[in-house]
Amino acid sequence: MTGTTMLDLGPQARIVARLSAGVPDARLTDPTACPAYAVGNLLGHLVGLAVAFRDAARKDLGPTTDTAPDAAVPSLPAGWREELPRVLGELAEAWRDPAAWTGMTRAGGVDLPGEIAGLVAVNELVIHGWDLARATGQEYAPDQAALDTSYAFLLAAAEEGGGGDIFGPAVPVPDDAPLLDRAVGLSGRDPGRTGGAGPGTGAGRPAV
Repeated sequence: MTGTTMLDLGPQARIVARLSAGVPDARLTDPTACPAYAVGNLLGHLVGLAVAFRDAARKDLGPTTDTAPDAAVPSLPAGWREELPRVLGELAEAWRDPAAWTGMTRAGGVDLPGEIAGLVAVNELVIHGWDLARATGQEYAPDQAALDTSYAFLLAAAEEGGGGDIFGPAVPVPDDAPLLDRAVGLSGRDPGRTGGAGPGTGAGRPAV
């Protein structure tokens, strides 16, 4: 996917921030669609990816952009309720710079074009927003532009044969299903499942 039009990550970042604010402490140990992650681990992952992709947009390469996503199950920082909305806002602001979408950068220890990194960041926010909402029983309506971008990204990855390596095998979803369900299926998750991981869920592992 090339020639990407810049997308404002702000609306989707704010949706994820609102979802995180709606998570009570009692649900931090609940399972999610990512088999190795409880809700607290998923929130810790969101903190880490927001920082990593903020720095990838800024071309500020170092430990935050070099660490592979599967290096360890992420822990939840003590001050996450303040930190997560802050770094999500910084992420969105960093990707408002046109320079973020040009040249090369790095995220998750992988060198990639800036525009592809931007697409991955959008997809992470959309799919992990679904993960968080589904695991904690919250309503979820992603930003439409972000959802359109996420679906196109996932579909392109599947058509190129790399989707299973990144996200886990796609879960079949009817062609006339809502776009969010089709995106979730392409990411290796069962859009019909409630709560956390279980039989038939698909890999559902984080991409970065």
